[in-house]
Amino acid sequence: MDLSHHQSNLSLNFSSVHASPPRRPSIPDEPISLHLESTLRDPSNPLPPVPLQLLEPQTENGSPEVESDDDEDREVEEFRILGHSMCLKRRRDCDSSSSSSISTKRLSVEPDLEARRAAVRAWGAQPLSVADPDVHDIMEKEKKRQFRGIELIASENFVCRAVMEALGSHLTNKYSEGMPGARYYGGNQYIDEIETLCCERALAAFNLDPKCWGVNVQPYSCTSANFAVYTGLLLPGDRIMGLDTPSGGNTSHGYYTPNGKKVSGASIFFESLPYKVNPQTGYIDYDKLEERALDFRPKILICGGSSYPREWDYARFRHIADKCGAVLLCDMAQISGIIAAKECVNPFDYCDVVTSTTHKSLRGPRGGIIFYRKGTKPRKRGILLSQGYESDQYDFEEKVNFAVFPSLQGGPHNNHIAALAIALKQVATPEYKAYMQQVKKNAQALASALLRRKCRLVTGGTDNHLILWDLRPLGLTGKLYEKVCEACHITLNKIAIFGDNGTITPGGVRIGTPAMTSRGCLEADFETMAEFLFRSAQIASLLQREHGKLQKSTSMVESNRDIVELRARVEAFATQFAMPGFDI
Repeated sequence: MDLSHHQSNLSLNFSSVHASPPRRPSIPDEPISLHLESTLRDPSNPLPPVPLQLLEPQTENGSPEVESDDDEDREVEEFRILGHSMCLKRRRDCDSSSSSSISTKRLSVEPDLEARRAAVRAWGAQPLSVADPDVHDIMEKEKKRQFRGIELIASENFVCRAVMEALGSHLTNKYSEGMPGARYYGGNQYIDEIETLCCERALAAFNLDPKCWGVNVQPYSCTSANFAVYTGLLLPGDRIMGLDTPSGGNTSHGYYTPNGKKVSGASIFFESLPYKVNPQTGYIDYDKLEERALDFRPKILICGGSSYPREWDYARFRHIADKCGAVLLCDMAQISGIIAAKECVNPFDYCDVVTSTTHKSLRGPRGGIIFYRKGTKPRKRGILLSQGYESDQYDFEEKVNFAVFPSLQGGPHNNHIAALAIALKQVATPEYKAYMQQVKKNAQALASALLRRKCRLVTGGTDNHLILWDLRPLGLTGKLYEKVCEACHITLNKIAIFGDNGTITPGGVRIGTPAMTSRGCLEADFETMAEFLFRSAQIASLLQREHGKLQKSTSMVESNRDIVELRARVEAFATQFAMPGFDI
Protein backbone atom coordinates (compact mmCIF):
# COMPACT_ATOMS: atom_id res chain seq x y z
CA MET A 1 0.00 0.00 0.00
CA ASP A 2 1.58 3.27 -1.18
CA LEU A 3 -0.05 6.47 0.00
CA SER A 4 2.69 8.87 -1.18
CA HIS A 5 0.75 10.32 -4.17
CA HIS A 6 -2.57 10.87 -2.46
CA GLN A 7 -3.59 14.30 -1.42
CA SER A 8 -4.95 14.06 2.09
CA ASN A 9 -5.66 16.03 5.21
CA LEU A 10 -3.86 14.12 7.99
CA SER A 11 -3.91 14.49 11.73
CA LEU A 12 -1.71 12.27 13.87
CA ASN A 13 -2.66 11.55 17.48
CA PHE A 14 -0.01 9.88 19.67
CA SER A 15 -1.09 8.30 22.89
CA SER A 16 0.65 5.83 25.19
CA VAL A 17 -1.11 2.68 26.29
CA HIS A 18 -0.23 3.71 29.86
CA ALA A 19 -0.34 7.22 31.25
CA SER A 20 3.27 8.36 31.41
CA PRO A 21 4.75 10.88 33.81
CA PRO A 22 7.07 13.51 32.37
CA ARG A 23 10.52 12.34 31.23
CA ARG A 24 9.67 8.71 31.71
CA PRO A 25 12.46 6.47 30.45
CA SER A 26 11.60 4.06 27.70
CA ILE A 27 10.33 0.65 28.81
CA PRO A 28 11.00 -2.33 26.55
CA ASP A 29 8.01 -3.61 24.62
CA GLU A 30 5.67 -0.89 25.87
CA PRO A 31 4.25 0.28 22.54
CA ILE A 32 2.84 3.67 21.61
CA SER A 33 -0.61 3.83 20.03
CA LEU A 34 -0.87 5.97 16.86
CA HIS A 35 -4.33 6.91 15.64
CA LEU A 36 -4.34 8.05 11.96
CA GLU A 37 -7.35 9.98 10.89
CA SER A 38 -7.48 10.65 7.13
CA THR A 39 -10.08 12.28 4.90
CA LEU A 40 -9.07 11.35 1.35
CA ARG A 41 -10.17 13.45 -1.65
CA ASP A 42 -11.32 10.24 -3.33
CA PRO A 43 -14.70 9.76 -1.70
CA SER A 44 -15.12 6.37 -3.30
CA ASN A 45 -12.25 4.92 -1.27
CA PRO A 46 -12.34 6.36 2.25
CA LEU A 47 -9.79 5.10 4.76
CA PRO A 48 -11.32 4.50 8.24
CA PRO A 49 -9.39 5.47 11.37
CA VAL A 50 -6.86 2.74 12.15
CA PRO A 51 -5.30 2.12 15.61
CA LEU A 52 -1.56 1.83 15.04
CA GLN A 53 1.41 0.93 17.19
CA LEU A 54 4.93 1.99 16.36
CA LEU A 55 7.43 -0.86 16.19
CA GLU A 56 11.00 -1.04 17.31
CA PRO A 57 11.32 1.44 20.11
CA GLN A 58 14.87 2.76 20.05
CA THR A 59 17.43 2.32 22.76
CA GLU A 60 19.63 5.15 23.92
CA ASN A 61 22.34 4.35 21.32
CA GLY A 62 19.76 4.33 18.54
CA SER A 63 19.72 0.57 17.87
CA PRO A 64 16.39 -1.23 17.80
CA GLU A 65 15.46 -3.36 20.81
CA VAL A 66 15.14 -7.12 20.49
CA GLU A 67 11.58 -8.21 19.98
CA SER A 68 9.96 -10.24 22.72
CA ASP A 69 8.02 -13.44 22.34
CA ASP A 70 4.82 -11.44 22.62
CA ASP A 71 5.47 -10.05 19.11
CA GLU A 72 4.41 -13.38 17.62
CA ASP A 73 0.83 -12.51 18.55
CA ARG A 74 0.85 -9.39 16.31
CA GLU A 75 0.38 -8.81 12.54
CA VAL A 76 3.14 -6.63 10.95
CA GLU A 77 2.48 -4.48 7.86
CA GLU A 78 4.92 -2.11 6.12
CA PHE A 79 3.65 1.10 4.45
CA ARG A 80 4.65 4.66 3.55
CA ILE A 81 3.23 7.93 4.80
CA LEU A 82 4.18 11.15 2.94
CA GLY A 83 7.21 9.41 1.54
CA HIS A 84 8.39 7.96 4.85
CA SER A 85 8.64 4.19 5.37
CA MET A 86 6.88 2.96 8.49
CA CYS A 87 5.85 -0.37 10.07
CA LEU A 88 2.50 -1.17 11.58
CA LYS A 89 1.80 -3.84 14.11
CA ARG A 90 -1.83 -4.88 14.75
CA ARG A 91 -3.10 -7.08 17.56
CA ARG A 92 -4.84 -10.22 16.45
CA ASP A 93 -7.38 -10.12 19.28
CA CYS A 94 -9.62 -7.30 20.38
CA ASP A 95 -8.24 -7.10 23.89
CA SER A 96 -6.90 -3.59 24.42
CA SER A 97 -4.61 -4.60 27.25
CA SER A 98 -1.00 -5.36 26.40
CA SER A 99 0.47 -8.71 27.31
CA SER A 100 3.80 -7.04 27.79
CA SER A 101 2.27 -4.59 30.25
CA ILE A 102 0.73 -7.49 32.14
CA SER A 103 4.14 -9.11 32.29
CA THR A 104 5.61 -5.84 33.53
CA LYS A 105 2.94 -5.60 36.22
CA ARG A 106 3.58 -9.17 37.32
CA LEU A 107 7.29 -8.48 37.67
CA SER A 108 6.61 -5.42 39.78
CA VAL A 109 3.99 -7.08 42.07
CA GLU A 110 5.40 -10.54 42.68
CA PRO A 111 8.48 -9.44 44.63
CA ASP A 112 6.18 -7.50 46.99
CA LEU A 113 3.93 -10.54 47.51
CA GLU A 114 6.89 -12.73 48.27
CA ALA A 115 8.19 -10.23 50.78
CA ARG A 116 4.82 -10.17 52.53
CA ARG A 117 4.61 -13.95 52.58
CA ALA A 118 8.11 -14.16 53.99
CA ALA A 119 7.19 -11.68 56.72
CA VAL A 120 4.18 -13.78 57.72
CA ARG A 121 6.24 -16.95 57.79
CA ALA A 122 8.89 -15.30 59.92
CA TRP A 123 6.29 -13.98 62.38
CA GLY A 124 4.38 -17.24 62.69
CA ALA A 125 7.32 -19.65 62.95
CA GLN A 126 9.41 -17.98 65.63
CA PRO A 127 9.92 -19.98 68.84
CA LEU A 128 9.07 -18.25 72.11
CA SER A 129 12.74 -17.70 72.96
CA VAL A 130 13.11 -15.65 69.75
CA ALA A 131 9.68 -14.00 69.59
CA ASP A 132 9.72 -12.79 73.21
CA PRO A 133 12.92 -13.46 75.18
CA ASP A 134 11.57 -11.53 78.18
CA VAL A 135 8.54 -13.78 78.67
CA HIS A 136 10.61 -16.85 77.84
CA ASP A 137 13.17 -16.06 80.54
CA ILE A 138 10.48 -15.52 83.17
CA MET A 139 8.79 -18.79 82.22
CA GLU A 140 12.10 -20.62 82.55
CA LYS A 141 12.51 -19.19 86.04
CA GLU A 142 9.05 -20.43 86.97
CA LYS A 143 9.89 -23.88 85.60
CA LYS A 144 12.98 -24.02 87.81
CA ARG A 145 10.99 -22.80 90.82
CA GLN A 146 8.49 -25.63 90.42
CA PHE A 147 11.28 -28.19 90.09
CA ARG A 148 13.37 -26.98 93.02
CA GLY A 149 10.52 -26.41 95.47
CA ILE A 150 7.97 -28.39 97.48
CA GLU A 151 4.43 -27.69 96.28
CA LEU A 152 1.88 -28.12 99.09
CA ILE A 153 -0.97 -25.87 97.97
CA ALA A 154 -3.99 -28.17 98.13
CA SER A 155 -5.63 -26.73 95.01
CA GLU A 156 -2.57 -27.11 92.75
CA ASN A 157 -1.25 -30.04 90.80
CA PHE A 158 1.06 -30.94 87.92
CA VAL A 159 -0.31 -32.02 84.55
CA CYS A 160 1.14 -34.52 82.11
CA ARG A 161 2.89 -33.72 78.83
CA ALA A 162 -0.15 -34.72 76.75
CA VAL A 163 -2.35 -32.17 78.55
CA MET A 164 0.29 -29.48 77.99
CA GLU A 165 0.49 -30.33 74.30
CA ALA A 166 -3.27 -29.96 73.88
CA LEU A 167 -3.29 -26.66 75.78
CA GLY A 168 -0.59 -25.23 73.52
CA SER A 169 -2.09 -26.59 70.30
CA HIS A 170 -3.72 -25.15 67.18
CA LEU A 171 -7.14 -25.66 68.78
CA THR A 172 -6.76 -22.25 70.38
CA ASN A 173 -7.28 -20.78 66.89
CA LYS A 174 -10.93 -21.88 66.51
CA TYR A 175 -14.01 -19.94 67.52
CA SER A 176 -16.96 -22.19 68.41
CA GLU A 177 -19.68 -20.36 70.30
CA GLY A 178 -22.63 -22.62 71.00
CA MET A 179 -22.96 -26.34 71.63
CA PRO A 180 -21.92 -29.33 69.49
CA GLY A 181 -24.12 -29.40 66.41
CA ALA A 182 -25.43 -25.88 67.07
CA ARG A 183 -22.53 -23.46 66.60
CA TYR A 184 -22.60 -19.82 65.58
CA TYR A 185 -19.62 -20.41 63.25
CA GLY A 186 -18.74 -22.87 60.53
CA GLY A 187 -15.79 -25.22 60.40
CA ASN A 188 -16.49 -26.84 63.77
CA GLN A 189 -16.98 -30.48 62.77
CA TYR A 190 -13.80 -31.61 64.57
CA ILE A 191 -14.33 -29.25 67.49
CA ASP A 192 -17.75 -30.88 67.92
CA GLU A 193 -16.10 -34.30 67.96
CA ILE A 194 -13.65 -33.22 70.66
CA GLU A 195 -16.30 -31.65 72.92
CA THR A 196 -18.66 -34.59 72.50
CA LEU A 197 -15.84 -37.00 73.38
CA CYS A 198 -14.95 -34.88 76.41
CA CYS A 199 -18.56 -34.98 77.66
CA GLU A 200 -18.72 -38.75 77.21
CA ARG A 201 -15.47 -39.20 79.14
CA ALA A 202 -16.65 -36.88 81.92
CA LEU A 203 -19.75 -39.00 82.51
CA ALA A 204 -17.71 -42.22 82.31
CA ALA A 205 -15.08 -40.92 84.76
CA PHE A 206 -17.75 -40.52 87.44
CA ASN A 207 -19.69 -43.62 86.39
CA LEU A 208 -22.83 -41.65 85.43
CA ASP A 209 -25.68 -42.84 83.21
CA PRO A 210 -26.09 -40.47 80.20
CA LYS A 211 -29.85 -40.95 80.45
CA CYS A 212 -29.87 -39.54 83.97
CA TRP A 213 -27.03 -37.00 83.88
CA GLY A 214 -25.82 -34.35 81.47
CA VAL A 215 -22.62 -32.32 81.53
CA ASN A 216 -21.29 -29.00 80.29
CA VAL A 217 -17.50 -28.78 79.89
CA GLN A 218 -17.27 -25.16 78.70
CA PRO A 219 -16.99 -23.15 81.99
CA TYR A 220 -13.71 -21.28 82.37
CA SER A 221 -13.49 -22.04 86.12
CA CYS A 222 -15.51 -23.50 88.95
CA THR A 223 -16.50 -20.00 90.03
CA SER A 224 -17.89 -19.48 86.50
CA ALA A 225 -19.63 -22.86 86.73
CA ASN A 226 -21.26 -21.99 90.06
CA PHE A 227 -22.44 -18.62 88.82
CA ALA A 228 -23.86 -20.25 85.69
CA VAL A 229 -25.93 -22.56 87.91
CA TYR A 230 -27.24 -19.59 89.91
CA THR A 231 -27.98 -17.64 86.72
CA GLY A 232 -29.79 -20.53 85.08
CA LEU A 233 -31.86 -21.66 88.04
CA LEU A 234 -32.47 -18.47 90.02
CA LEU A 235 -33.71 -14.92 89.66
CA PRO A 236 -31.66 -11.97 90.94
CA GLY A 237 -32.18 -11.62 94.66
CA ASP A 238 -33.08 -15.30 95.21
CA ARG A 239 -31.50 -17.03 98.19
CA ILE A 240 -28.54 -19.39 98.39
CA MET A 241 -26.87 -21.04 101.37
CA GLY A 242 -23.32 -22.41 101.53
CA LEU A 243 -20.52 -23.01 104.00
CA ASP A 244 -19.13 -19.78 105.45
CA THR A 245 -15.76 -18.87 103.91
CA PRO A 246 -13.92 -18.66 107.29
CA SER A 247 -15.33 -22.12 108.04
CA GLY A 248 -13.76 -23.53 104.89
CA GLY A 249 -16.29 -22.51 102.26
CA ASN A 250 -15.65 -20.75 98.95
CA THR A 251 -16.41 -17.12 98.17
CA SER A 252 -18.34 -18.20 95.05
CA HIS A 253 -20.98 -19.62 97.42
CA GLY A 254 -21.76 -16.10 98.65
CA TYR A 255 -19.78 -14.25 101.30
CA TYR A 256 -19.99 -10.98 103.19
CA THR A 257 -17.11 -9.61 105.25
CA PRO A 258 -17.86 -8.80 108.91
CA ASN A 259 -18.45 -5.16 107.92
CA GLY A 260 -21.00 -6.22 105.29
CA LYS A 261 -18.91 -5.91 102.12
CA LYS A 262 -20.11 -8.20 99.32
CA VAL A 263 -17.06 -10.15 98.14
CA SER A 264 -18.25 -12.17 95.14
CA GLY A 265 -20.82 -11.97 92.38
CA ALA A 266 -22.86 -14.59 94.21
CA SER A 267 -23.35 -12.23 97.16
CA ILE A 268 -23.85 -9.18 94.92
CA PHE A 269 -26.66 -10.61 92.77
CA PHE A 270 -28.15 -13.12 95.20
CA GLU A 271 -28.98 -13.13 98.88
CA SER A 272 -26.82 -15.55 100.86
CA LEU A 273 -26.84 -16.81 104.40
CA PRO A 274 -24.02 -19.18 105.39
CA TYR A 275 -23.90 -22.15 107.70
CA LYS A 276 -20.77 -22.66 109.83
CA VAL A 277 -18.57 -25.22 111.52
CA ASN A 278 -18.61 -25.84 115.23
CA PRO A 279 -15.76 -23.60 116.53
CA GLN A 280 -14.74 -26.20 119.13
CA THR A 281 -14.60 -29.24 116.84
CA GLY A 282 -14.16 -27.78 113.36
CA TYR A 283 -16.94 -30.06 112.04
CA ILE A 284 -20.08 -28.78 110.30
CA ASP A 285 -22.92 -28.35 112.76
CA TYR A 286 -25.73 -30.08 110.84
CA ASP A 287 -28.41 -29.35 113.42
CA LYS A 288 -27.83 -25.62 113.20
CA LEU A 289 -27.55 -25.94 109.43
CA GLU A 290 -31.02 -27.47 109.25
CA GLU A 291 -32.46 -24.87 111.60
CA ARG A 292 -31.03 -22.02 109.52
CA ALA A 293 -32.13 -23.55 106.23
CA LEU A 294 -35.73 -23.95 107.36
CA ASP A 295 -35.81 -20.32 108.51
CA PHE A 296 -33.98 -18.87 105.47
CA ARG A 297 -35.58 -21.15 102.83
CA PRO A 298 -32.79 -20.99 100.21
CA LYS A 299 -33.59 -21.85 96.60
CA ILE A 300 -30.17 -23.57 96.33
CA LEU A 301 -28.40 -25.34 99.20
CA ILE A 302 -24.67 -25.83 98.60
CA CYS A 303 -22.39 -28.52 100.01
CA GLY A 304 -18.67 -28.55 99.37
CA GLY A 305 -15.89 -26.13 100.20
CA SER A 306 -12.26 -25.11 99.80
CA SER A 307 -10.81 -25.98 103.20
CA TYR A 308 -12.80 -28.73 104.85
CA PRO A 309 -10.73 -31.83 105.70
CA ARG A 310 -13.59 -34.19 106.55
CA GLU A 311 -16.29 -36.17 104.77
CA TRP A 312 -19.55 -34.49 103.81
CA ASP A 313 -22.85 -35.97 104.99
CA TYR A 314 -24.65 -35.74 101.64
CA ALA A 315 -27.61 -37.78 102.89
CA ARG A 316 -28.25 -35.19 105.61
CA PHE A 317 -27.93 -32.39 103.06
CA ARG A 318 -30.47 -34.14 100.83
CA HIS A 319 -32.90 -34.43 103.75
CA ILE A 320 -32.55 -30.72 104.57
CA ALA A 321 -32.89 -29.64 100.93
CA ASP A 322 -36.10 -31.65 100.56
CA LYS A 323 -37.55 -30.12 103.73
CA CYS A 324 -36.97 -26.54 102.54
CA GLY A 325 -37.69 -27.17 98.86
CA ALA A 326 -34.17 -26.39 97.63
CA VAL A 327 -32.03 -27.64 94.80
CA LEU A 328 -28.98 -29.42 96.24
CA LEU A 329 -25.73 -28.28 94.61
CA CYS A 330 -22.37 -29.89 95.37
CA ASP A 331 -19.15 -28.00 94.65
CA MET A 332 -16.69 -30.89 94.60
CA ALA A 333 -13.75 -28.84 93.27
CA GLN A 334 -11.33 -29.92 95.99
CA ILE A 335 -12.24 -33.60 96.12
CA SER A 336 -13.42 -34.43 92.58
CA GLY A 337 -10.47 -36.75 92.01
CA ILE A 338 -11.19 -38.64 95.22
CA ILE A 339 -14.83 -38.95 94.18
CA ALA A 340 -13.93 -40.21 90.70
CA ALA A 341 -11.63 -42.81 92.27
CA LYS A 342 -14.49 -43.89 94.58
CA GLU A 343 -12.38 -43.17 97.65
CA CYS A 344 -15.08 -41.18 99.46
CA VAL A 345 -18.86 -40.81 99.66
CA ASN A 346 -20.39 -40.09 96.25
CA PRO A 347 -22.37 -36.80 96.02
CA PHE A 348 -23.96 -37.87 92.71
CA ASP A 349 -26.16 -40.27 94.68
CA TYR A 350 -27.82 -37.33 96.45
CA CYS A 351 -27.32 -34.02 94.61
CA ASP A 352 -29.21 -32.38 91.75
CA VAL A 353 -26.27 -30.43 90.31
CA VAL A 354 -22.52 -30.98 90.80
CA THR A 355 -19.77 -28.54 89.82
CA SER A 356 -15.99 -28.81 89.90
CA THR A 357 -12.72 -27.39 88.77
CA THR A 358 -10.72 -29.62 86.46
CA HIS A 359 -7.16 -28.77 87.51
CA LYS A 360 -6.87 -29.77 91.15
CA SER A 361 -7.02 -33.43 92.15
CA LEU A 362 -8.27 -34.29 88.63
CA ARG A 363 -4.82 -33.30 87.24
CA GLY A 364 -6.37 -31.62 84.19
CA PRO A 365 -6.22 -28.15 82.65
CA ARG A 366 -7.48 -25.08 84.48
CA GLY A 367 -11.25 -24.85 83.97
CA GLY A 368 -14.67 -25.81 85.28
CA ILE A 369 -17.39 -28.39 84.67
CA ILE A 370 -21.12 -28.74 85.48
CA PHE A 371 -23.07 -31.99 85.90
CA TYR A 372 -26.88 -31.82 86.07
CA ARG A 373 -29.66 -34.34 86.45
CA LYS A 374 -31.88 -35.28 83.51
CA GLY A 375 -35.05 -37.25 83.05
CA THR A 376 -37.63 -38.18 85.65
CA LYS A 377 -37.20 -37.07 89.25
CA PRO A 378 -37.40 -39.63 92.03
CA ARG A 379 -40.14 -39.32 94.60
CA LYS A 380 -39.96 -37.08 97.65
CA ARG A 381 -37.98 -34.31 95.98
CA GLY A 382 -38.82 -30.80 97.14
CA ILE A 383 -40.55 -28.20 94.95
CA LEU A 384 -37.86 -26.88 92.62
CA LEU A 385 -37.24 -23.17 92.63
CA SER A 386 -40.08 -20.84 91.71
CA GLN A 387 -42.02 -23.23 89.48
CA GLY A 388 -44.99 -23.09 91.83
CA TYR A 389 -45.86 -26.70 91.07
CA GLU A 390 -44.26 -30.10 91.36
CA SER A 391 -42.88 -31.28 88.04
CA ASP A 392 -41.83 -34.89 87.59
CA GLN A 393 -39.08 -33.97 85.09
CA TYR A 394 -35.76 -32.22 85.66
CA ASP A 395 -35.39 -29.08 83.56
CA PHE A 396 -31.77 -28.21 84.32
CA GLU A 397 -30.19 -29.01 80.95
CA GLU A 398 -31.49 -26.12 78.86
CA LYS A 399 -31.22 -23.63 81.72
CA VAL A 400 -27.64 -24.50 82.61
CA ASN A 401 -26.42 -24.61 79.01
CA PHE A 402 -28.07 -21.29 78.18
CA ALA A 403 -26.56 -19.72 81.30
CA VAL A 404 -23.05 -20.80 80.29
CA PHE A 405 -23.58 -19.50 76.76
CA PRO A 406 -24.76 -16.96 75.76
CA SER A 407 -25.63 -15.54 79.17
CA LEU A 408 -22.18 -15.50 80.82
CA GLN A 409 -19.46 -16.67 78.44
CA GLY A 410 -18.38 -16.35 74.83
CA GLY A 411 -16.63 -19.00 72.81
CA PRO A 412 -15.33 -22.02 74.72
CA HIS A 413 -11.60 -22.64 75.02
CA ASN A 414 -11.25 -25.62 72.70
CA ASN A 415 -7.65 -26.27 73.67
CA HIS A 416 -8.80 -26.62 77.30
CA ILE A 417 -11.65 -28.96 76.36
CA ALA A 418 -9.27 -31.23 74.43
CA ALA A 419 -6.83 -31.23 77.36
CA LEU A 420 -9.68 -32.06 79.74
CA ALA A 421 -10.72 -34.99 77.55
CA ILE A 422 -7.16 -36.33 77.85
CA ALA A 423 -7.14 -35.94 81.64
CA LEU A 424 -10.57 -37.58 82.00
CA LYS A 425 -9.38 -40.58 80.00
CA GLN A 426 -6.62 -41.00 82.60
CA VAL A 427 -9.09 -40.57 85.48
CA ALA A 428 -10.97 -43.67 84.36
CA THR A 429 -7.88 -45.90 84.67
CA PRO A 430 -6.75 -48.14 87.56
CA GLU A 431 -3.50 -46.15 87.70
CA TYR A 432 -5.42 -43.01 88.60
CA LYS A 433 -7.30 -44.81 91.35
CA ALA A 434 -3.96 -45.93 92.79
CA TYR A 435 -2.74 -42.34 92.57
CA MET A 436 -5.69 -41.01 94.58
CA GLN A 437 -5.26 -43.76 97.17
CA GLN A 438 -1.65 -42.63 97.56
CA VAL A 439 -2.76 -38.99 97.88
CA LYS A 440 -4.91 -39.95 100.88
CA LYS A 441 -2.17 -42.10 102.42
CA ASN A 442 0.29 -39.23 102.09
CA ALA A 443 -2.15 -36.81 103.74
CA GLN A 444 -2.57 -39.23 106.64
CA ALA A 445 1.20 -39.62 106.98
CA LEU A 446 1.74 -35.85 106.96
CA ALA A 447 -1.02 -35.30 109.54
CA SER A 448 0.39 -38.00 111.82
CA ALA A 449 3.90 -36.58 111.57
CA LEU A 450 2.72 -33.09 112.55
CA LEU A 451 0.57 -34.42 115.38
CA ARG A 452 3.60 -36.27 116.78
CA ARG A 453 5.33 -32.87 116.93
CA LYS A 454 2.43 -31.51 119.01
CA CYS A 455 1.00 -29.43 116.19
CA ARG A 456 -2.70 -28.59 116.34
CA LEU A 457 -4.76 -29.65 113.33
CA VAL A 458 -8.34 -28.49 112.75
CA THR A 459 -10.68 -31.48 113.37
CA GLY A 460 -7.59 -33.42 114.56
CA GLY A 461 -6.76 -34.91 111.15
CA THR A 462 -8.13 -35.48 107.66
CA ASP A 463 -10.36 -37.73 105.56
CA ASN A 464 -9.17 -36.43 102.21
CA HIS A 465 -6.13 -34.77 100.60
CA LEU A 466 -5.67 -31.70 102.84
CA ILE A 467 -4.98 -30.71 106.41
CA LEU A 468 -5.54 -27.43 108.26
CA TRP A 469 -2.76 -26.46 110.65
CA ASP A 470 -3.75 -24.06 113.43
CA LEU A 471 -0.64 -21.96 114.16
CA ARG A 472 -2.07 -19.92 117.01
CA PRO A 473 -0.60 -22.12 119.77
CA LEU A 474 2.83 -21.23 118.33
CA GLY A 475 2.01 -17.53 118.40
CA LEU A 476 2.17 -17.29 114.60
CA THR A 477 -0.12 -16.00 111.90
CA GLY A 478 -0.68 -17.77 108.61
CA LYS A 479 0.65 -14.77 106.71
CA LEU A 480 4.05 -14.77 108.45
CA TYR A 481 4.43 -18.53 108.24
CA GLU A 482 3.54 -18.56 104.54
CA LYS A 483 6.23 -15.92 103.90
CA VAL A 484 8.91 -17.90 105.73
CA CYS A 485 7.97 -21.13 103.93
CA GLU A 486 8.14 -19.40 100.56
CA ALA A 487 11.63 -18.15 101.37
CA CYS A 488 12.54 -21.80 102.00
CA HIS A 489 10.97 -22.84 98.64
CA ILE A 490 7.91 -24.44 100.24
CA THR A 491 4.58 -23.17 98.93
CA LEU A 492 1.31 -23.40 100.87
CA ASN A 493 -1.43 -20.89 101.67
CA LYS A 494 -2.72 -19.07 104.73
CA ILE A 495 -6.33 -19.49 105.85
CA ALA A 496 -8.66 -18.02 108.44
CA ILE A 497 -9.39 -20.11 111.52
CA PHE A 498 -12.57 -19.93 113.57
CA GLY A 499 -11.72 -19.09 117.15
CA ASP A 500 -13.23 -20.82 120.14
CA ASN A 501 -15.32 -17.71 120.75
CA GLY A 502 -16.41 -17.45 117.11
CA THR A 503 -13.90 -14.78 116.10
CA ILE A 504 -12.07 -15.04 112.77
CA THR A 505 -8.28 -14.87 112.77
CA PRO A 506 -5.80 -15.62 109.95
CA GLY A 507 -4.08 -18.08 112.20
CA GLY A 508 -3.61 -21.15 110.03
CA VAL A 509 -2.38 -22.69 106.80
CA ARG A 510 -3.84 -25.24 104.41
CA ILE A 511 -1.56 -28.05 103.22
CA GLY A 512 -2.34 -30.54 100.45
CA THR A 513 -0.66 -33.65 99.07
CA PRO A 514 -1.80 -34.09 95.38
CA ALA A 515 1.02 -32.14 93.67
CA MET A 516 3.97 -33.82 95.38
CA THR A 517 2.25 -37.19 95.02
CA SER A 518 2.16 -36.51 91.27
CA ARG A 519 5.96 -36.13 91.45
CA GLY A 520 6.25 -39.59 93.02
CA CYS A 521 6.44 -38.84 96.74
CA LEU A 522 5.32 -41.53 99.21
CA GLU A 523 4.61 -41.62 102.96
CA ALA A 524 8.26 -41.49 104.02
CA ASP A 525 8.83 -38.44 101.82
CA PHE A 526 5.97 -36.63 103.54
CA GLU A 527 7.55 -37.46 106.88
CA THR A 528 10.58 -35.51 105.64
CA MET A 529 8.34 -32.65 104.50
CA ALA A 530 6.72 -32.54 107.94
CA GLU A 531 10.18 -31.97 109.41
CA PHE A 532 10.75 -29.10 106.96
CA LEU A 533 7.39 -27.58 107.87
CA PHE A 534 8.04 -27.80 111.60
CA ARG A 535 11.52 -26.30 111.18
CA SER A 536 9.96 -23.43 109.19
CA ALA A 537 7.62 -22.75 112.11
CA GLN A 538 10.57 -22.62 114.52
CA ILE A 539 12.41 -20.16 112.26
CA ALA A 540 9.27 -18.00 111.93
CA SER A 541 8.93 -17.85 115.73
CA LEU A 542 12.58 -16.77 116.11
CA LEU A 543 12.24 -14.10 113.44
CA GLN A 544 9.05 -12.79 115.00
CA ARG A 545 10.67 -12.50 118.43
CA GLU A 546 13.68 -10.69 116.97
CA HIS A 547 12.02 -8.48 114.35
CA GLY A 548 8.30 -8.38 115.05
CA LYS A 549 5.70 -9.16 112.38
CA LEU A 550 8.13 -8.69 109.43
CA GLN A 551 5.44 -6.97 107.38
CA LYS A 552 7.84 -5.55 104.77
CA SER A 553 11.22 -7.12 105.47
CA THR A 554 11.29 -9.72 102.70
CA SER A 555 15.02 -9.28 102.10
CA MET A 556 15.71 -9.92 105.78
CA VAL A 557 13.79 -13.18 105.57
CA GLU A 558 15.54 -14.28 102.36
CA SER A 559 19.03 -13.69 103.77
CA ASN A 560 18.46 -15.22 107.18
CA ARG A 561 21.10 -17.89 107.85
CA ASP A 562 18.59 -20.49 109.09
CA ILE A 563 16.40 -19.93 106.06
CA VAL A 564 19.33 -20.22 103.66
CA GLU A 565 20.30 -23.52 105.26
CA LEU A 566 16.75 -24.91 105.17
CA ARG A 567 16.27 -23.75 101.58
CA ALA A 568 19.33 -25.73 100.51
CA ARG A 569 17.92 -28.85 102.19
CA VAL A 570 14.54 -28.35 100.54
CA GLU A 571 16.07 -27.96 97.08
CA ALA A 572 18.28 -31.02 97.52
CA PHE A 573 15.20 -33.01 98.52
CA ALA A 574 12.81 -31.70 95.84
CA THR A 575 15.19 -32.12 92.91
CA GLN A 576 15.27 -35.88 93.51
CA PHE A 577 11.79 -36.11 92.00
CA ALA A 578 11.01 -35.69 88.31
CA MET A 579 8.57 -33.09 87.05
CA PRO A 580 5.57 -34.38 85.10
CA GLY A 581 5.10 -32.75 81.73
CA PHE A 582 8.50 -31.20 81.09
CA ASP A 583 12.22 -31.75 81.45
CA ILE A 584 14.72 -29.55 83.28
